[in-house]
Amino acid sequence: MRTPVLDAHTHVWPDHIAARALAGRVPGMDASFDGTVAGLRAAMDRSGVDRAVVMGIADHARHVHRTNEFIGGLRSERLVPFGTVHPELSVEENLDSLRRHHVHGVKLHPLFQGFSLDDRRIWALLEAFDDEFPVITHVGKGGTPETDRRATPAMLADIVRTFPRLRLVACHFGGFHRLDEAEEQVVGLPVVLETSWPPTLAGLDAARVREVIRRHGADRIVFGSDWPMSDPATEIEVLRNLGLTEQETAGILGGNLARWLVGADAAEVTA
Repeated sequence: MRTPVLDAHTHVWPDHIAARALAGRVPGMDASFDGTVAGLRAAMDRSGVDRAVVMGIADHARHVHRTNEFIGGLRSERLVPFGTVHPELSVEENLDSLRRHHVHGVKLHPLFQGFSLDDRRIWALLEAFDDEFPVITHVGKGGTPETDRRATPAMLADIVRTFPRLRLVACHFGGFHRLDEAEEQVVGLPVVLETSWPPTLAGLDAARVREVIRRHGADRIVFGSDWPMSDPATEIEVLRNLGLTEQETAGILGGNLARWLVGADAAEVTA
């Protein structure tokens, strides 16, 4: 029986703003797809992804409620909505927006939202989330010297140690284009790591990726494509060819995330 494939990392926008939202989003990197809900569903069908975490991000506080309304409205058997918060709103306003719009969890994106992961306003939110709202966060570089400083592996490590009850996934193996730091400061900590590395994970040495997965524990790794920046079909193929066991690969491609989404300790996951 085939293990369902789950994608931990996709982004969408309303049709009328998707092209504008993606234009120049990350300096030096172009999106591979259009960022619409229909585009995501087509990519899922083509790549064999059964279920995806779909994320909305409010770059500004004034857009939080509207973004959560949009993303929460996508909840279905195939799409798991992860909404947004902003440190310029109070903890209570952020929590109310998440609950009112029935989002499953929260995506933090310091690059676009203008805060750093060590911002104590963000820490106040993380404390309030406790184990109610799982969190997925970008970690690593962002294309400019300023954004590169907003989400470092060291900041992530501090969060992991400070909030042991927080259900947390760190994107890009805990450090996009900061993999040396992530290997030193994050790998092995009690946090779930996600595999996306746009434009493709194939840009990393397969032996190194395999070693990172084994050191951290394959049961605490989840597949993410970062659609629309990358093609899920390509990324799945890269993961299948890393030389991991069938059990490890099945867990990464679906079993681990399925358990995490319902609150199970990822360390207990077996594919």
